[in-house]
Amino acid sequence: MKRKDSKAEKRHAMTVILGIESSCDDTSAAILKDGVILSNIIASQKVHEAYGGVVPELASRAHQQNIIPVVSEAIKKAGITIQDIQAVAFTRGPGLLGSLLVGTSFAKGFAIANRLPMIEVNHLQAHILANFIKEPGVESHHPSFPFLTLLVSGGNSQLIVVRNYLDMEMVGQTIDDAAGEAFDKCAKVMGLPYPGGPIIDRLAQTGNPERFSFNKPQIPGLDYSFSGLKTSFLYFLRDELKQHPDFIQENLNDLCASLQKTVIDILMSKLKKAAKQTGIKQIAIGGGVSANSALQKAVREEAALAGWEVFIPRLGFSLDNAGMVATTGYYKYLAGQFISLDAAPYARTTLAG
Repeated sequence: MKRKDSKAEKRHAMTVILGIESSCDDTSAAILKDGVILSNIIASQKVHEAYGGVVPELASRAHQQNIIPVVSEAIKKAGITIQDIQAVAFTRGPGLLGSLLVGTSFAKGFAIANRLPMIEVNHLQAHILANFIKEPGVESHHPSFPFLTLLVSGGNSQLIVVRNYLDMEMVGQTIDDAAGEAFDKCAKVMGLPYPGGPIIDRLAQTGNPERFSFNKPQIPGLDYSFSGLKTSFLYFLRDELKQHPDFIQENLNDLCASLQKTVIDILMSKLKKAAKQTGIKQIAIGGGVSANSALQKAVREEAALAGWEVFIPRLGFSLDNAGMVATTGYYKYLAGQFISLDAAPYARTTLAG
């Protein structure tokens, strides 16, 4: 028993973790020391813009090209050496399998070469724990437990009760498409480049959100659905374009504003319902769509009415990044949660794995 305690004390003494993220089209590496992120390097892939979405084969090839220089830069910027690293945390899933294979394989090779333990990280859990990222010289503001998280991205729309760093329960999720996917696919229909979400957000700034109305599905409980909205949007444009070929160009800003309002109304209705049912007033949002300015505004406005305390990671940590992977790995490292070298990546999973 004393031996086990001494190992735990050693883990708390000083911790340097290499985090690796490769779940989709961003290759990222980060160095964390004693709970603080010293570097967070991200290499984005522009090749997918020409195809209107991420091409899995091209993504995995780009990861192979990027991962070594990205890791090298992360170590250099952190001012450490490879010998200082005590563990490797990597995204095991969910995500694109080919992309995950690159990150997982690199993590294994790095761990073997340097005789380091490995820590698997659930990508969804990492987005939630991005709210606990600490940076040098930056004042930290983190939620207390329990808190409620709205996790919104291109592949996920979920409501999660977070009881502690490693204990989370999903209480609601999309039954079909995610909010980010709805933004990107509707943007593609309007002829906007990929990724469409940030462009819709920008164009909506000068549009009328009340100009057009689109379908809002009535799903019981705390689950989401966005497939009906996409279909409603597509049919609306089809009918309008038959009579007015320039309808999209002439109404683009209003279309973006109205679409954005519909998505956010859907997200907020279930978030408010979940907060009321659980009685939780510590509210966090995470995932790529959490960077949407209108969503942030809606959450803060509701916070003022309902007495919520709101937590939103800064933009660099809202999108896919290794900083959130290293931070999650840090808490699993302290808990002694390591994984063997035969671990394989997975494309789909929930927080429960």
